[in-house]
Amino acid sequence: MTSERSGARGRRPPDEEATGPAPRVARRPLWQEALVVAVVAVGAALLVKSLLLQAFYIPSESMEPGLVRNDRILVQKISYELGGSPQRGDVVVFEDPGDWLPPDEAAGPTGTVAKAMEKVGLYPSGGHLVKRVIGIAGDSIHCCDPQGRIMVNRVALDEQGYAREDGATCYGPMHDCTWDAGPVPEGSIFVMGDNRSHSADSSYHLCEPADPHCTPGDEYVRVDQVVGKVFVLMWPWQHFTWLHRPDSFAGVPPPARPGG
Repeated sequence: MTSERSGARGRRPPDEEATGPAPRVARRPLWQEALVVAVVAVGAALLVKSLLLQAFYIPSESMEPGLVRNDRILVQKISYELGGSPQRGDVVVFEDPGDWLPPDEAAGPTGTVAKAMEKVGLYPSGGHLVKRVIGIAGDSIHCCDPQGRIMVNRVALDEQGYAREDGATCYGPMHDCTWDAGPVPEGSIFVMGDNRSHSADSSYHLCEPADPHCTPGDEYVRVDQVVGKVFVLMWPWQHFTWLHRPDSFAGVPPPARPGG
């Protein structure tokens, strides 16, 4: 009896005898795991860049006082990608229409690492401009009323909270404070820098009557050239700010219908 019990205790269960110990799963080398993580991270960054966010920098003084040269900003694309369009007061980033930027500002990053980071949206891109939308399709813009204010659809804008005259007598001084633009063509916008005396914007590109080399319509930016809307100033961190559409545009009525 004793020996049988001892023998029973020494035998393995039938299932263990049949299958044996569970095999050990071979672990990937560390370099392979790192490669997978890197590929996933780059893929996620590309997806974010194409659909959601992209980093840019301020290339000039044209958006002072709110945005200063070399400030880093983030642009969100989703509101325009889902059927929306730029609205009056939005600060937008758009591709150079073709002749607005000098070569030094049109150039992007030059280093290999910086170029690679630019491709995935982790480094600010060159060849873009940052301006504020003043007029959308159908709008008529006039400079200026007796107080030097820009008028959109016959309504004067109070821009003291964000725009700078810098010694000028109006908020549209690039053509001696006396000019008209519009109606803005369908699919286009009229933009201006906040630093009104130092911005080669839509008002700057208006054709003078005596200039035979100017191309009419060059003052407008096509909506399909707009990358997205600036929503945050993220660097330097001391200047971190969320950007919002100014209330001054809330009272602008829709453009008048032709013949209305």
